[in-house]
Amino acid sequence: MSEDRSTSGSLAARWLERLFPGVVGEPRDRGDLIALLKQAKERALFDTEALAMMEGVLQVSDLQVRDIMIPRAQMVVVARDHELGQVLPVVTESAHSRFPVIDDDRAEVVGIMLAKDLLQYCGENAPRFKMRDIVRSAVFVPESKRLNVLLREFRASRNHMAIVIDEYGSAAGLVTIEDVLEQIVGEIEDEYDFDEGAFILRRGDNHYTIKAHTTIEDFNEYFGVDFDDSHFDTIGGLTVNAFGHLPTRGESVDVTGFRFKVVRADSRKVRLLNVERLPDDSDDAAGDAAAGTGDSRAQ
Repeated sequence: MSEDRSTSGSLAARWLERLFPGVVGEPRDRGDLIALLKQAKERALFDTEALAMMEGVLQVSDLQVRDIMIPRAQMVVVARDHELGQVLPVVTESAHSRFPVIDDDRAEVVGIMLAKDLLQYCGENAPRFKMRDIVRSAVFVPESKRLNVLLREFRASRNHMAIVIDEYGSAAGLVTIEDVLEQIVGEIEDEYDFDEGAFILRRGDNHYTIKAHTTIEDFNEYFGVDFDDSHFDTIGGLTVNAFGHLPTRGESVDVTGFRFKVVRADSRKVRLLNVERLPDDSDDAAGDAAAGTGDSRAQ
């Protein structure tokens, strides 16, 4: 076995020397490996996106669930004693496919509800709805679990969501397989069916989902409004200014006839917004919001 390792190591070293002339031996640490990958990119062996994905793969093993989880306060949940009429608005407004089911408070998650399980209660079957009939078992993981381990477990179990628990066994947040994969491949927008190249998705009467990097010029053209673009180029920039701080998921703000609710955001920027066009009589109440004095609220 030791001879096999030696042979493999020698082959790898010769391959690296052939690929990167002037570099002697194998990478000694992750820094050396990333440097080699960057050299390969500069030699056009792969593109910038491929390099970012490889760096993401390496980073995943260093990150823990607590680094990427959606905090408990921002979870979109349904209650175990909710009726169908209470559940449907949560599902339609959030456009999520999975929801933690809570008992008395958010710290006590008793299961997971899948939006598709509500289809059987359409029409005349609605009175038969009981949450206990469709709630599924939840997967619980500690905050300290490494992302590469979690991804392996997601793949093995075919689960897409896990509830993150703290040292006391209470729900601290949630994490999805999408959250993990985004650390490798970048943002995924699978829950919002944007046409290729589109920035604005119409979801119903006066309700839209918008990518935050949509330009104000495109927004104005789509909605027939005249938001000022002299200070900000994008809708994300305009809404962050209206909030007066970098908002988190679930916060909303009114800006001159529109209500913007944050769907996705990270520690650096807002990424996705739900937008509701308000009735005309709401314009006056929100008239100053574009200047940064809007009515900001957590949902």
